[in-house]
Amino acid sequence: MSPATSPSGETELTDPWVALEPGTDPAEQVRLLRRAHERFTEAGTVQRPVRPVVADSWRRSARAGVGPDGTASVDLSDGDLDVYRAEHPLARVMPLVRELMGTFAADGEHLLAVCDEHGRLLWVEGHATTRRQAEWMNFVPGAQWAETAVGTNAPGTAVAVDRPVQVFAAEHFIRRVQPWTCAAAPVHDPRTGRVLGAVDITGGDGLAHPHSLGFVQAVARAAESQLTLLLPQRPAGDIPELSALGRDEAVLVGDGGGTRLSRRHSEILVLLSRHPEGLTGDELLCALYEDESVPSVTLRAELARLRRVLGPGLLASRPYRLTVPVESDVALVERRLESGAVTGAARGYAGPLLPASQAPAVVRLRRRVADGLRTALIARRDPDLLSDWAHAPWGEDDLDVWRALAAVRPTVSVRARLAALESELAAPAATWLQRPRS
Repeated sequence: MSPATSPSGETELTDPWVALEPGTDPAEQVRLLRRAHERFTEAGTVQRPVRPVVADSWRRSARAGVGPDGTASVDLSDGDLDVYRAEHPLARVMPLVRELMGTFAADGEHLLAVCDEHGRLLWVEGHATTRRQAEWMNFVPGAQWAETAVGTNAPGTAVAVDRPVQVFAAEHFIRRVQPWTCAAAPVHDPRTGRVLGAVDITGGDGLAHPHSLGFVQAVARAAESQLTLLLPQRPAGDIPELSALGRDEAVLVGDGGGTRLSRRHSEILVLLSRHPEGLTGDELLCALYEDESVPSVTLRAELARLRRVLGPGLLASRPYRLTVPVESDVALVERRLESGAVTGAARGYAGPLLPASQAPAVVRLRRRVADGLRTALIARRDPDLLSDWAHAPWGEDDLDVWRALAAVRPTVSVRARLAALESELAAPAATWLQRPRS
């Protein structure tokens, strides 16, 4: 792989997810990155040679209130960590991950790490001396390494953008992490496509080679193949499952495997799964379209296409309805909330329902589920559940949740983020008060 040349004559990376192209001087790159990092933290502007993926991550980190002199916090320890790890799907593939990465990590004085879908480290293993050095930055099991908690880092950024990524030296947002280099790749549930977490290799500058990124990606794919064999298979004739939380395009898992639906088909299936009695054409039109002038022929065309996607016999008409029950993740979260199983509801909540959807009925349902869960979390006052919500993309600006978290876990980073949010809230009010009155 060699660098490409832009029309302006400047050298560009051929793969933006790789930290260093072959032939790049690591020491010079570190010097340039440190200067760029200093400029960003002082002025908020990004300059070369910062890669776009890193620049975007720096901006997200700053918006989340992460400070360059911060450190990771440990959310889970001892028995709580043991229970959480044992129940996590990635526990099933840890023997394989150790087999593929353990020797490489030990011989190269690196660390292998596995995080969950929220960026929380579950396992950190490898060279003993390197582990002790990593403890200084709280790169330990149970620590929160989400991008919204500690800024740009390979495992946290990999789950944030759902892509394999390398982070080299001063590309890390927090200064105490900048002596390190890491590469991570997300691992997905083979049945639904949902991110379960990420596998990571962390160590020195030598890991900035493109091979390390390919290595963790291969390990992640092997883990997904292993999960295909180990996760329980649904028996023939079982109820189809619809996954629509945290994704713009829902996935329907049935006897024939998983089917990714278009955005409009996702909306239709979510609504029909909630109305086993069926919906008339007029009811569906009102539920799906803000514009009342949309003709019924438009909806009929969408339903005809959906019928072809689902196959024969699943979608009936007059009224439009599903001929078999369909279980959905949003219905599961609602049932758990209704029964008081707040922890289970939080664990099952992968994000807002079809977040890009503007369909009126979907918007109402999305708000109802999210508001119901966050209200339950605030009332429960569980610091781990509140932290999971606050550090997730949908909770990073949730002032009420951050206030609740600060009340039960008043760490420096939590108080700083709360102060930043309250300052942002006060700024528009102050601007309004300063306006001259006519």
